[in-house]
Amino acid sequence: MTLTILKPGLQTTVQSRPRRGMRHLGVPASGAADPLSLALANRLVGNDWDAPALEMTLLGPELRFDAACCFSLAGAPLAATLNGEDVPCHEVLRAAAGDVLATGATEAGARAYLAIAGGISAQEVLGSASTYLPAGLGGHNGKALVSGDVLSCVAREVADLSTPEEFRPPLSGSWALRTCASFETSQLAKDDVERLFDTNWAVSRRADRMGMQLEGPALEVSSGGRMPSAAVFPGTVQCPEGGAPFMLSVDAGTTGGYPRIAQLARADRHLLGQARPGDHLRFLRRAPEAAIQSLHAKLDYWRPWLPDIESILC
Repeated sequence: MTLTILKPGLQTTVQSRPRRGMRHLGVPASGAADPLSLALANRLVGNDWDAPALEMTLLGPELRFDAACCFSLAGAPLAATLNGEDVPCHEVLRAAAGDVLATGATEAGARAYLAIAGGISAQEVLGSASTYLPAGLGGHNGKALVSGDVLSCVAREVADLSTPEEFRPPLSGSWALRTCASFETSQLAKDDVERLFDTNWAVSRRADRMGMQLEGPALEVSSGGRMPSAAVFPGTVQCPEGGAPFMLSVDAGTTGGYPRIAQLARADRHLLGQARPGDHLRFLRRAPEAAIQSLHAKLDYWRPWLPDIESILC
């Protein structure tokens, strides 16, 4: 079967698992910005957690199903209609040939996911079908979808299913993120270290899959702009000389030359994909040992519904 994009939304891409084991070659992880929500959408329709699906950012697309299929929506809650009738998130939904799905703006959070039972066909490059926009890799011709694009799918029937309430992550405009000190935290003045963890930061309009700039008090670093490039990862918080922290996300490069003043704990890294401009966030300082314990606790919580949770969050 196929589905046809009638309106693309703000930025809709095909996403799957990250590209692993190639950062030493300069290949970023990429993948779904919120892999947990991707997995929840795929779980409903019986796919592997990382089956290619549509990642919809802030404003979703309008599309036509060209054959009967089962599909699901998860992630950021958004208004959605099938032939003008409201349809919910976190349930198996059914479309007939010619049905039109229209999705609107996300109500909270930044990204929602649309999974098709059987999966969406996509171009696999370097071990993943995920779209990496800066290099034009994977997904559908390596780009965001546009009106008229036709995606091939492998449709199959699945039983009715809904996500249990306890496994529907709440989304809001405020985030508390567990965070550890990093390699160059000591380059901040003592007062600025405290300020980093005591400030209610705001996500600026400079926010995308590469990362997000944070608005708040300017921090002062002692690197003088002469720090050699060093490894960075999704969740690394850097501080350029201008003093505005920048938190890297899934499409960020593999090295950077600004001081690494904090590192988001692995347990909360999937939340990077849901922070949107105007949201507020606090960094909750954690020792590495406590961050590891938090990850294990989160894995234990999710395992009954998502047995592959280690692959999803790790």
